[in-house]
Amino acid sequence: MNAATPLRARADTARIGSATPIAKHLQTLDQHVIEIMSDSGEGAQKCGQSFGTIAARMGNGVWTVEIIPAEIQPPARSVAGASGNRIRIGTHQVTNGGDEADIAVAFNEQVLLGRVNAGELKAGCIVLLENMWAQHDDAKIAGQYAETRDRLVAEGYRVYEVPMEKECRSLVPDPRKGKNMFVLGMLCNVYSLDMDLARDQIAFIFGKKDAKVIASNVALLEAGWQWAESNLDFKYRVPAVKATAPQLVINGNTAIALGVLASGMDICAMYPITPATSASHYLSDVFERAGGIVHQAEDEIAACAFAIGASYTGKVAVTITSGPGYSLKQEGLGLAVMAEIPLVVVNVQRGGPSTGQPTKVEQGDLLTVMFGSHGDAPKVVMAPGTIEDCFYSMITARRLAEAFNMVVVVLSDASLATAQQPFPRPQFSTDWLAPPIDQNPVPEGVKPYDWDPVTGLSRRFIPGQPNGMHTLTGLAHDSNSRVAYDPEINEQGMRARSMKLATLQKMLTPPPVFGEREGELLVVGWGGTKGAIEEAVARLRGEGHRVSSTHLTFLQPMQPGIGEILRGFSQVITVEGNWADDPNDPLIDESNRRYSALAMLLRARYLVDVDCWTEVRGRPIKPGTVYAELRRRLTHLETSR
Repeated sequence: MNAATPLRARADTARIGSATPIAKHLQTLDQHVIEIMSDSGEGAQKCGQSFGTIAARMGNGVWTVEIIPAEIQPPARSVAGASGNRIRIGTHQVTNGGDEADIAVAFNEQVLLGRVNAGELKAGCIVLLENMWAQHDDAKIAGQYAETRDRLVAEGYRVYEVPMEKECRSLVPDPRKGKNMFVLGMLCNVYSLDMDLARDQIAFIFGKKDAKVIASNVALLEAGWQWAESNLDFKYRVPAVKATAPQLVINGNTAIALGVLASGMDICAMYPITPATSASHYLSDVFERAGGIVHQAEDEIAACAFAIGASYTGKVAVTITSGPGYSLKQEGLGLAVMAEIPLVVVNVQRGGPSTGQPTKVEQGDLLTVMFGSHGDAPKVVMAPGTIEDCFYSMITARRLAEAFNMVVVVLSDASLATAQQPFPRPQFSTDWLAPPIDQNPVPEGVKPYDWDPVTGLSRRFIPGQPNGMHTLTGLAHDSNSRVAYDPEINEQGMRARSMKLATLQKMLTPPPVFGEREGELLVVGWGGTKGAIEEAVARLRGEGHRVSSTHLTFLQPMQPGIGEILRGFSQVITVEGNWADDPNDPLIDESNRRYSALAMLLRARYLVDVDCWTEVRGRPIKPGTVYAELRRRLTHLETSR
């Protein structure tokens, strides 16, 4: 076959020569979804992130989703081993990864097959497929390639076979290290992106390398652009709206790390764990320049203990982890609650339980962080809904931890952690920073736990303050921090710690409602589902349905006014990424049905019949899936009247 062959059907295959440019139809689009996939180590993720950054710098809305295999180093050419990136670009703001992909670029047919089997490609999707495997010396590999290619054609995919290996070999000795930039060039051509910005992006990526490395990668980029110009018969333009203010294009983990810096916290204790580690990696690169320290402990328990000790000395420290690590930290967090030591904990959720799905998205830890400790251990629980929220949530978390002498847990997830999105560059304020450590003498008569009878608050004592000497303990204690098992004193301490949540709740404002405050259906979400929910709701509202949504940032305490919002709708449903029983399963009825985490909390607190819809498929929930479920429920509401 020729270099690029769109295999619409084997009987009428159109052969496109690569010698001369061909006529193209430039199609203007509002948005498009692209997937790039390869074996691990071939650079598809870097290619996708770079493509998204270039589009964002042009003014496009962008959201990227990393495609990460479950294994650290899966076998080459394996169906389950796809590594890469999904990029959704649009004319306007993009808040999620979208539905099925419009274009897929694959470095081999097996990783592509994995995405096809998972239903991630749109019917009629354009496929740009590396064709080196067609003539492979191993007859089995060549046969697999031919079989997959023919299947895709039969199923209606538009397959273009691309000689990536051959084209790259003319420029670099190891094409495996050059295909990603060749593909980046192809996609810049297909989507009419600015090549000067693409060259700048390569210079940034390889800025620490030799100038020859940058030149080599620019040559690969330009070769990919020229090959697409000469061989592909389609071209797109997604109009961009240039931002009027400077933008950041980062993922959620980097936003969390920058938020740590901006908040004035200067100690991070951690132990490496997927998918949280990249936040610590970023801090390790930059923290010392701002006077901070990243401490990598020997395990999760030690990381938690180190952070608690650092906070006790007068700082507010942060420890960053994921679900399994959070489970190990729980006893230490109980100490911080009992001793009323301010601490910020970031839990980047992943699939569980146990080791679960380390690289997959899930929202399964909400009840764990609220109720997981033995005894009553009240903690503030927040959940950012966007990448921008990831940044500002850290500033808020530090301020709350210090103001209330409490543990504040920030619940992110694997989707937010790895997704990239542009947002306005924050304008730094000194109000974000932690105040200087108080070393003034403690006034005579003030006790370490002089709990306010209304708010439960007490002054924070810092080691070394004159008149502040006391014994710290995790045992039940009185206001002088002396171990006490007296029934009244135990209740007094528990009440004080609980009242701090009530005090904070009185300071919060009601959550905003996306849409009207009354209607047929209200969708409630939390965390990284925000973009998909609001896109689905906006689509239904555009069709004339009385549908709204609200997204909760504070899960403990919950914001005021939620009950009134819930009661304004005929039906309320939560959309979440954690498990809930299907009421249609034969054994399930109201006496044994397990509801999703947020639905359970809302039902218990507000006595409203809140239903739920959940998905735990290890991938971000798609707006089209949410739309279909909400549409089904609206139809049921209409027919049951």
